[in-house]
Amino acid sequence: MDFNIRFATAEDCPRILELINELAVYERAPEEVTVTLDHFIDAGFGETPVWKAFVAEVDHIIVGFALYYTRYSTWKGCRLYLEDFIVTEEFRGKGLGKILFEKVIEEAKNGNYSGMVWQVLDWNEPAINFYNKYKANLESGWLNAALSTAQIKAF
Repeated sequence: MDFNIRFATAEDCPRILELINELAVYERAPEEVTVTLDHFIDAGFGETPVWKAFVAEVDHIIVGFALYYTRYSTWKGCRLYLEDFIVTEEFRGKGLGKILFEKVIEEAKNGNYSGMVWQVLDWNEPAINFYNKYKANLESGWLNAALSTAQIKAF
């Protein structure tokens, strides 16, 4: 299998967004993806980009990505936050996820981050098993909190 891991470009965004939707279906929340392609491109490649990503290509087709950004912790300092990480179902179990994930770990190491953090659904056993191979600390006791655009506008 001929594969390549590289930084994402603006031209990759339509395919990355397709994979985001695939991930949302897998995570049983497809209706939660509301970002537009234009906003997604601008957030990554506009005047003030807020995210970066690596893409995994097989035969020049993007089959996975890892999107991340800097998160600041008042307790720990700058941490690399892995927002989304997916390899499309057809290419899982072939080692691409390992290579992609380790590329993000290298980015955290080279960027002098104080750590790397992400979320995993408590029912996603394949992902939990994958992260356990890295001896990741899977924390309990925290609940996710959020305000939607509508809630913010109504404030």
